[in-house]
Amino acid sequence: MVTIRADEISNIIRERIEQYNREVKIVNTGTVLQVGDGIARIHGLDKVMAGELVEFEEGTIGIALNLESNNVGVVLMGDGLMIQEGSSVKATGKIAQIPVSEAYLGRVINALAKPIDGRGEILASESRLIESPAPGIISRRSVYEPLQTGLIAIDSMIPIGRGQRELIIGDRQTGKTVVATDTIHNQQGQNVICVYVAIGQKASSVAQVVTTFQERGAMEYTIVVAETADSPATLQYLAPR
Repeated sequence: MVTIRADEISNIIRERIEQYNREVKIVNTGTVLQVGDGIARIHGLDKVMAGELVEFEEGTIGIALNLESNNVGVVLMGDGLMIQEGSSVKATGKIAQIPVSEAYLGRVINALAKPIDGRGEILASESRLIESPAPGIISRRSVYEPLQTGLIAIDSMIPIGRGQRELIIGDRQTGKTVVATDTIHNQQGQNVICVYVAIGQKASSVAQVVTTFQERGAMEYTIVVAETADSPATLQYLAPR
């Protein structure tokens, strides 16, 4: 027969009390009022920040953008088909950000910096806010070096400098994509990192561009960001950022 000693029981209880960790976690939650067209209206979330990530009950992530007195407008980073009126939402306390690293060179990713080329995850130790402020005019370095596109007509008549913006505009099937891809091909060995963003294009068209980059060795210094025509509107909105 097992003998139970009172001092052993008291020692066990005392150890359990000493090891007890009373941790209180406060979660900012809300309730879905309505959802549609990639936007959800949330009641509650009183302390949510502009641009903060929120998580819905079924796992969809959204960004709080429109902060009103009685509700919060959240854009969905997903189709949101499983979100229902009355479901709960919680704030994550994190501002929308994406990881950054040189390991992204040569990869095809989506607007959230997740790889979609089937070559595994990308390890990154740093991150950057999606809505980060641009450097001021005074802190920027003046344009001092040309960016050669490889197209004689452009380089001779309307030269482009590194750091400038240039709009390529034209009707359908007039060669806008060719101008952009040829410019990327011409940066080989020029110490330039290129980012090709495909928004609302067909997946086959994006795959063709990536194949061309790979054949010409341009993927070594290029990152392809793709949100195809079937992607949610929110992700297409975030892609160029």
